Amino acid sequence: MASARSHDGSGPLRRTGRTVGHALRSPFTGTARGIRKATHAHGAGESGLGKLIELHAVNGAGDVMITIALASTVFFSVPTDQARGRVALYLAVTMAPFIVLAPVIGPLLDRLPHGRRAAMAGSMLARAVLALTMSGAVATGGLELYPAALGVLVCSKAYGVVRSAVVPRLLPPRFSLVKANSRVTLAGLLATGAAAPIGAGLQTIGPPWPLYGACAIFVGGAILAFTLPPKVDSAKGERKAHLVHPQEDDAVRPDPLRKTATPGTEPGARTGKKPARSKERNGEKRPGLRSVGPSVLHGLQANAAHRALSGFLIFFLAFLLREQPLSGRSAAISLGIVGVAAGTGNALGTAVGSWLRARGPEIIIASVLGLALGVAVLASAFFSTVMVAALAATAGFTQALSKLSLDAMIQRDVPEEVRTSAFARSETLLQMAWVVGGAIGISLPLNGVLGMAVAAGILALGATASVRGLLGAARRGSPHPRVA
Repeated sequence: MASARSHDGSGPLRRTGRTVGHALRSPFTGTARGIRKATHAHGAGESGLGKLIELHAVNGAGDVMITIALASTVFFSVPTDQARGRVALYLAVTMAPFIVLAPVIGPLLDRLPHGRRAAMAGSMLARAVLALTMSGAVATGGLELYPAALGVLVCSKAYGVVRSAVVPRLLPPRFSLVKANSRVTLAGLLATGAAAPIGAGLQTIGPPWPLYGACAIFVGGAILAFTLPPKVDSAKGERKAHLVHPQEDDAVRPDPLRKTATPGTEPGARTGKKPARSKERNGEKRPGLRSVGPSVLHGLQANAAHRALSGFLIFFLAFLLREQPLSGRSAAISLGIVGVAAGTGNALGTAVGSWLRARGPEIIIASVLGLALGVAVLASAFFSTVMVAALAATAGFTQALSKLSLDAMIQRDVPEEVRTSAFARSETLLQMAWVVGGAIGISLPLNGVLGMAVAAGILALGATASVRGLLGAARRGSPHPRVA
């Protein structure tokens, strides 16, 4: 009887314990299920795109943790003049070598078509180790911090290049590339926004703590990278790409109507000079991205202007608003307003890009470049809190929408055999433009009107180089892609 009573009494206790445990776990498991359902919707789960979306979210969360730690050490912890010196040193030690290394990233990763999952996991593990390395120097601001920051930057950009190359391999049926990139980018933005306050909270515990958090996040990302489908590592049908203007290619492409040269009449036969090295070997042209039409090249020029503007505004406004806050607000609130405006614009541009479904990408790129230029001119003429926030939001919006449109043109115009390599080359070029814009921003005097005028000049240069070609390409229509 006693045993029965004990058994009867323990049953309700167990049920109560299970109920309480379920109630405590429910918010977390429910949120996890909701996120998984969103990232795996519309066939993304079956194709593997959902896992890439989750991996990119992890990447964004880890990067923002490191950014918070570096910003607190290099920027916020010292007076403005000293901070400018530290950031200038940061640019010299990290960005200048990156300009040299960036062109190598794409070709190097082209040699690893069968190891893309390992490359992404390696970039995550390398950043985890570098985060631990920086945790010892972040409190003192020692010089060893800067080489480690360079390593983090290179690994982050290498991940971005590989990720761009992987997306076309994971497209679900009836899923455009612009829509897939919209999902991936939006996941990164949301994760960055969610991780930023966590990183700020860890910073209050101690300077190394955001780096400890980044280390843990990147270790998890390395594990997640190996859960991507094996087809990510497939290089079937792929060839290397070189972004060359179509006219240059026409100069070396043999004319099919030209008669075959007879012996003794080939170039150099009578002059004694060696003939130019042929671009064909064993009857096959050297792999490359050649005649894909001007849209991609002009789209790259326009996107380089947007990316240079982004780098410029980040560095210039960071110092300007610290020294000269927006009217009636503190430096921290001023920076927060600009940051929130840029993030909101970026998210909105990503959402609009998915909604537009890449209709007329040339027109979209030309239009948003004109929009950004107009707002920059207004910000220079009527410098104020509202105009600075408007320019930050516009820059985020136009950069996101322009990049998604460029991705759509690469998908449309570039043959599949060289498409992933083209993504690697374009991403490297855009990152170099960001570095150049950042260098301009750090070197300017802290004058708001002058800074906005320089921002307008960057966009005007991009518009001069690209808008006419984009509109002409839109009138002619998209070319038929061919493999070089």
